[in-house]
Amino acid sequence: MRKPFIAGNWKMHKTIGEALELVNALRPLVQDIESVDIAVCPPFTALAAVSDAVQGSNIRVGAQNMFWEEAGAYTGEISPLMLKELVTYVIIGHSERRKYFGETDETVNRKVKAALAHGLLPIICVGEVLEEREAGKTDEVVRRQVLGAYAGLSADQARQTTIAYEPVWAIGTGKAATPEDANDVIGRVIRGTLADLFGAEVAQSIRVQYGGSVKPGNIAGFMEQPEVDGALVGGASLKADVFAEIIRITADIRSR
Repeated sequence: MRKPFIAGNWKMHKTIGEALELVNALRPLVQDIESVDIAVCPPFTALAAVSDAVQGSNIRVGAQNMFWEEAGAYTGEISPLMLKELVTYVIIGHSERRKYFGETDETVNRKVKAALAHGLLPIICVGEVLEEREAGKTDEVVRRQVLGAYAGLSADQARQTTIAYEPVWAIGTGKAATPEDANDVIGRVIRGTLADLFGAEVAQSIRVQYGGSVKPGNIAGFMEQPEVDGALVGGASLKADVFAEIIRITADIRSR
């Protein structure tokens, strides 16, 4: 059994003070939950403060992005060396990075390799946009993104990753994919592609989250699916009580 993993992507929200207020409110709400891995991914400015605030708790910290070089003339970028003392996870290839900042399958792959080389655990985002879905290209797009992200990785490296399947048309729109659709794409396309690359055993060991308008009202449906191993949560992770409810529902379902 893969342990469920719920991560909150705070995106471009929360000052340092607001970030501390949120994580300090979250800690007591989830402190008794051992059956779910929990992470929060604040903006870069709040990483150090949040990392300090969660010491000794069951909450881990992730970054929302990173560059693939260790150092250099890359104004505005953050390297894996700068992150490794602060975070456990790093989100790579989020659809907003691909859409607004020109990230490609190739740059995602370079970031994944750099993260792993420095002991960071990547959360690799894949997913189709609405036009691709309507054109019947979901399988093609998701397979291409998985192949690109994992190019040149060993099976042992692949085991250290998490994938977040985020249909782009569902992110921030209130339109979640159906649990059955998400389960189908994750099981048939994502795990099928991973099996082609690394074998069935490795494919079954890698956790795959769902992301896209996740909230307390729909998390149960996703977590009841056998291929869904958690969620990458956006807006609903910005309120401690709401995010904690998502985590608690996940724990309850997987304890049955």
